[in-house]
Amino acid sequence: MPEPILTLENAGLRQGGDWLFRGLDLTIDARDRLALIGRNGVGKTTLLKLIAGEIDLDEGRRAVSPALNVIRLEQDPNLAGFATLGDYVRAGGNAPADHLLDSVASRLGADLDRDAATASGGERRRAALVRALASEPGLLLLDEPTNHLDIAAIEWLESWLERFNGGFLSISHDRAFLTRLTKNCLWLDRGTLRRAEVGFGGFEDWSERVAAEEAKNAAKLDTKLRQEEHWLLRGVTARRSRNEGRLAKLIELRATRKAMVTGDAVAKLATTADDGKTKVLIDASHVALSFGGRPILRDLSLRVRRGDRIGIIGPNGAGKSTLIRLLLGQQAPDSGEIRRAKTLNPTVIDQRRQRLDAEDGVGKTVRDVLADGGEWLEVGGVRKHVAGYLKEFLFDPSVIDAPVDGFSGGERSRLLLAREFATPSNLLVLDEPTNDLDMETLDLLEEVLDDYAGTVLLVSHDRAFLDRVVTMVVALDGEGNADIVVGGWSDWAAQQRQQQKERAAATREARAPKGKNANTPVTAKPKAGKLSYNDARELAELPKKLELLQAAAARHEAVLADPGLYARDPKRFANVMTELEKVRADLAHAEDRWLALAEMEAALAG
Repeated sequence: MPEPILTLENAGLRQGGDWLFRGLDLTIDARDRLALIGRNGVGKTTLLKLIAGEIDLDEGRRAVSPALNVIRLEQDPNLAGFATLGDYVRAGGNAPADHLLDSVASRLGADLDRDAATASGGERRRAALVRALASEPGLLLLDEPTNHLDIAAIEWLESWLERFNGGFLSISHDRAFLTRLTKNCLWLDRGTLRRAEVGFGGFEDWSERVAAEEAKNAAKLDTKLRQEEHWLLRGVTARRSRNEGRLAKLIELRATRKAMVTGDAVAKLATTADDGKTKVLIDASHVALSFGGRPILRDLSLRVRRGDRIGIIGPNGAGKSTLIRLLLGQQAPDSGEIRRAKTLNPTVIDQRRQRLDAEDGVGKTVRDVLADGGEWLEVGGVRKHVAGYLKEFLFDPSVIDAPVDGFSGGERSRLLLAREFATPSNLLVLDEPTNDLDMETLDLLEEVLDDYAGTVLLVSHDRAFLDRVVTMVVALDGEGNADIVVGGWSDWAAQQRQQQKERAAATREARAPKGKNANTPVTAKPKAGKLSYNDARELAELPKKLELLQAAAARHEAVLADPGLYARDPKRFANVMTELEKVRADLAHAEDRWLALAEMEAALAG
């Protein structure tokens, strides 16, 4: 039987004069892997604080197992009194030896020697994550743990959590992260907490059934509940048809882009010269740039066409934001040429503008932010009333004169998106737009991008979002090289795995005996050493394991190759996709291990 380590019974908490939630029950077991899902503003972070014991219940009871170490990852850690990020991390208690801390920090991209007073928000969050993981938690409460991490760090964190012996509960907008790790879902909605015995991969089907049942009941009652029914249908049950339509359109766009790729040594999209309709917005040819002798770009050629949705990925510090500045003309390359259409009119939403900060939000109302205090605004050439436009961005029209100061970070981000999408442009640049957004706002953002008539440049580490939005990926490796792949993140990752397999095969072939006596035993040269028994056995067994994993991946890929599978059986599509991602991760790990052991064996053999 599962072992409960923490319970909330009949829990209630007031917020102002109202109850944020009441009569809430929750049991967390020792090995639970929980996703906490809900709209921005429903109290997800507050619930984590209650579970952690940082705030008291107004009614009900919280019970915790003796000696349970509950650790909550803070979104905005307090570093007051600490000289460096390392000092803050080591003050967390139960911190391991410095070399282990340094290893975790390196994997997560955290510089522990960084001055705490001048550290950026992302640097502070990464340090807080190192501290949380190093504190030997029995229950780990994660509030948007993948924010400010690059893809390699996210995948390392996923592997760490898979091996973690305790329980964890996570709030995250990262669908791929939740799908890989979680076994159960908690849905916080209008003061009610529901639990589903399915991982995040099954959440959509389950929540759709719950919403449909509630909508049916609401239809029998009064007008207020009918409004709730409309909200549920807009937020949950209509999601599937919208996703299917966007997916079909995205597949078509990717096919069109793939047909344009030429066979040049440097991947480049073929296109006609700029014409009256401005087919080419930006044309970069053989662009190179270095900082302090470190190459940021070596030889990039890229044409950005009208209608493209381009995802830019790479490790933190690889030069993603620098590439954006180059393409927009805010920075000059060392060599090469970048031409821009005279009609280029970009709107940029970068990481510094993700929130309505002091000068942008304090003392202002929603009406002030969207329409300078007026009643109307123009969006895409169409005149819209502020109240109606708010509904499009999942706001209740009653907040039209509400002060922005009281909005949550996610609500502010959503309001910013509403304002920026009302700004005329033919190029939209988004730098990590998914931070602080809930699932429904992410769906909304995907819809708005789908309807946007211009071109999109997107910097993101959100793998699922990239797969659902972009038609092409530009991947920077941090050493000046750039891969350009038609498709989404999964297409780029599949190419990387294929290249890794080819390198592994080439290594095996190079080490194989050659010539007519290849099958004849050869007297070995004296060796300087040899692998341990366990390592040698693992090396011998790995080729068979690789074959089995490759065969499993091929079977899953064959199933997903069916173009009608998603529309016909979306649940099976999601399950197969989840299994494929797991197999691919296992395959990549096994290939890395084979190469490491083979190199170790060669080194020991002299």
